Amino acid sequence: MQTQIVQTNLELIQGDITKAHVDAIVNAANNALVGGGGVDGAIRRAGGDVIENACAEIRSREGGCPTGKAVITTAGNLHAKYVIHTVGPVWEGGNSGEAELLASCYQESLQLAVENGVQSIAFPSISTGIYGYPTEKAALVALTAVKDFSEQSSAAPASVQFVLFDDATYTCYEDALRTLNL
Repeated sequence: MQTQIVQTNLELIQGDITKAHVDAIVNAANNALVGGGGVDGAIRRAGGDVIENACAEIRSREGGCPTGKAVITTAGNLHAKYVIHTVGPVWEGGNSGEAELLASCYQESLQLAVENGVQSIAFPSISTGIYGYPTEKAALVALTAVKDFSEQSSAAPASVQFVLFDDATYTCYEDALRTLNL
């Protein structure tokens, strides 16, 4: 499923984000930028040690990455040029600023993309795995954040993909896209 938001083509894809042919892949990372499971583990396995080494440099220089923020590294063996690591919020019921922090993940990632000349970017569904964010709520936040960024930035990437691992996640994003009338 796809739609156009100003100059940005937004596409929902069910598949494996490590196989995306884009300029940048977004990683759902943790604050310490150390290897984890889920999307993070898959990206690090596919990209190789160069990603871990780049994250180690960021850890030694900056101490990690705060929730809602993003950092960029090389992509190693992936088809992309870059991996943008962002740290989503842990779901605590929805009254602890989770939506704002999640939106910030997408906005910060897109801003780093613009600053690095990225024209195509692939996102996973951030925070919906072990961080427990309800997928249907996360999808609305994610798509709204991308929509807002694309409408406000003349330099927004030409292509934004949401590469969603399973049927249930894809369906939530498809429903959210319809709800937003995009």
